[in-house]
Amino acid sequence: MPNWSQILTEIGSAGSVHDVVRRRYLRELGRVTGRNVIVYYSGWLQKSGLQGVAISDEDKNGFMTVIHEMDRTRGLDLLLHTPGGETAATESLVDYLRASFGSDIRAVVPQLAMSGGTMIACACKEVLMGKHSSLGPIDPQFAGIPAHGVVEEFDRARRVIEENPASIPLWQPIIAKYSPTLIGECEKAIAWSNEMTAEWLRAGMFENQEKAAADEKIERILKELGDHALTKSHARHLSIQRCRDIGLKVAALEDDQELQEAVLSVHHACMLTFSATPAIKLIENDRGVAFIKVLQQVVVSGQPASGGDVDQVPKKEEQGGG
Repeated sequence: MPNWSQILTEIGSAGSVHDVVRRRYLRELGRVTGRNVIVYYSGWLQKSGLQGVAISDEDKNGFMTVIHEMDRTRGLDLLLHTPGGETAATESLVDYLRASFGSDIRAVVPQLAMSGGTMIACACKEVLMGKHSSLGPIDPQFAGIPAHGVVEEFDRARRVIEENPASIPLWQPIIAKYSPTLIGECEKAIAWSNEMTAEWLRAGMFENQEKAAADEKIERILKELGDHALTKSHARHLSIQRCRDIGLKVAALEDDQELQEAVLSVHHACMLTFSATPAIKLIENDRGVAFIKVLQQVVVSGQPASGGDVDQVPKKEEQGGG
């Protein structure tokens, strides 16, 4: 007969009802695909304005937690739902995923993978999307201002002033708002984003294609995803058909009804978790091992599919605002 402490541990390992349901559907998705499954989900739609919902270096701890002891020969299906975030953190996460699974990674986008999320998807061998799914532009931002926009505005000012020096008083207060190094930093950020994504596409989606053909596709993809003049807005939603048109290797979830139902069940369970709990970020695998970020703490739970102990390690976290 279990004692008080053992029963308390058992209750903790079961998690909340949201955890129980979400993990059941994650296990089912792993069964359907026969591959490792990790969800990398942010609750930015339900909890807008909070800090901690974007891609950050802290997320590496979550991936280390859920990848530990995985059979990496089974590849990885990475379910993405994120607004993007830090470029350096995105690069580091992709490097770690590539080191763990090579190029055998599929991105699954049930709804939105924007900015850095799109860059992660481009690092995978294939992207699975539905009619309801969207990727987004990858142009870098500085405090919410597009780097391309800053460079374009500066170039426009230079051209107008060269043609009409009398316009200098009009442009002077606009240019004065730029710090001395801002233009250069914007140009470097654009180059970094493009070079990184090109390298990932070359070593992932197009690794088996002839170099000239692959380079032509990559150039078009970078122009369509990275040129602010074409995308118009960093928040632009690019549908599955648009992503196919620009050259990305995209499979339709609708082509496999069992897979689509399994993916969307996980997606809905994650979204309901964000709506009904303090969770703002989920990094979780199909074996029940999770790294969950909540408003005040990070909870690491290790729960094998067959049951087991949950190790909860609270960590002080700043309260988001805005």
